[in-house]
Amino acid sequence: MPEGRHLPSLSLPSPVARRAVVVGAGSFGTAVAVLLARGGLRTTLQTRTLEQSRRLQEDRENLVYLPGVEFPRELRIENVDAGLGRADYVFLGVPSDGLGATIRGLKQSGLGPRTAVISLAKGLTPPDGSAPTVLLRERFGEARVACVGGPAHAREMVSEGAALVAASTNEELANTIAGVFIRAGVVCERSNDPIGVELAGAAKNAAGLAAGATEAQGLNAAGAAAGHIFAEVWRYSEAQGARPESMLGLAGTGDLVATVLAPQSRNRRAGELLAAGVPAAEIPERIGQAVEALDTVPLLARALRNAGLEATVTEGLAQLISGELPLEDWIALVRTTVPPPARWRRRPPPGLWAGLWSRLRRVSARPES
Repeated sequence: MPEGRHLPSLSLPSPVARRAVVVGAGSFGTAVAVLLARGGLRTTLQTRTLEQSRRLQEDRENLVYLPGVEFPRELRIENVDAGLGRADYVFLGVPSDGLGATIRGLKQSGLGPRTAVISLAKGLTPPDGSAPTVLLRERFGEARVACVGGPAHAREMVSEGAALVAASTNEELANTIAGVFIRAGVVCERSNDPIGVELAGAAKNAAGLAAGATEAQGLNAAGAAAGHIFAEVWRYSEAQGARPESMLGLAGTGDLVATVLAPQSRNRRAGELLAAGVPAAEIPERIGQAVEALDTVPLLARALRNAGLEATVTEGLAQLISGELPLEDWIALVRTTVPPPARWRRRPPPGLWAGLWSRLRRVSARPES
C-alpha cells in the first residue's frame, strides 16, 4: 500500500460528538491520533511546545517522527497548555519516565470527572516500577482507566494496519476504544487484564533490548536472553494477578516478534549500541527518540527484586545498561543461567477420580430415611 494512504474504514456505529485528546506527539502518539480521527472521534493532538504545534499545523504531518503520513483534515493540533476540559477520552502518549508527572498534572489541566484516561506507554513508571494503569487507577478509579498494547509499529499502523489490544476492567470502555480502532481499519482485541497487557509490553521491550545486545554472539544467545527476560517478568506478572494469555498473545509474544524483527526497532537498536560500547545516556540521541527499555529494565529489576523473585538476567541487563557489568560478563550470564525448576505437581494415583465418582454415585443413590 503506498505511503499516505490508509486502510478502508468499516461500517460501525459512530461515537457521535465524542472528543479525544492525545497528549504527546511522538511517533506512536501521532499514529494513534491519526487513527482516532479516522475512526470517528473528534481528535486533538497536543504537543509539548508551541513551536512543535506550529510546525505540525503548517506541515499537516509530523516530519520529525512520522514523515510521509498526512494528517486527516479533521485532526486538530494544539499545545498541551490548551488543557483537557472538553475531552471525553485522553490518550497519554508520553514516555513512561515522564508519565507520573503527566498523570499528576491531569486534573490541573482540566480533566473532567468522567473523562477516560488511556495509557499508550509500554514501560513502567519510576521510582518503583509501577504499571501506568496502577497509578491511574489510584488517582481516578478503575472504571475510567485503560491501556493500549500489541504489535503496533507506528508507520505500519496508519498504512498497513496493526493488531492492538485495548485493555480495561470496564468492559464498555474497552469495547469503545477497540471499536474506534476497528472503525479506522485496525484489528483491536478487547481485554480485561490491563496489568497483564502493560507488563507484557514492558517485557517485550526489555527482551527486545536483550536480544539486540546479544545478537552478535549468535541467535541462540539472543533467543536465550529474550526468553530469560520474558520468563522472569511472567513470574512477576502472575504474582500481580495478570493472566498468562496476556503474555502469550498479541501484547506479549506478538509485540516481541515485531520489536525484534523491525529494522527501525528502537529497543533492539539500543541493545546493539550497548553491545558496541555506547553509553546508555548517549543512545537516545543516537537513535533520535526516547528508548523505553533503557528506563524500563532498571525499574523491572527493582520491582522483581522487591517482590522477592529470582531475576538473574533482568538484573544483569540493568547492570549492563548502568555500565556496572561488562558485555562479556553479560553474555556469560545469559549462557549459564538456569531458570528456577518447574513447580512439580504430584499426580493422583491411577483410578482415584473414578473411585471418588463411584462413591459419590452410591451415596446419591441411597434412599432418604
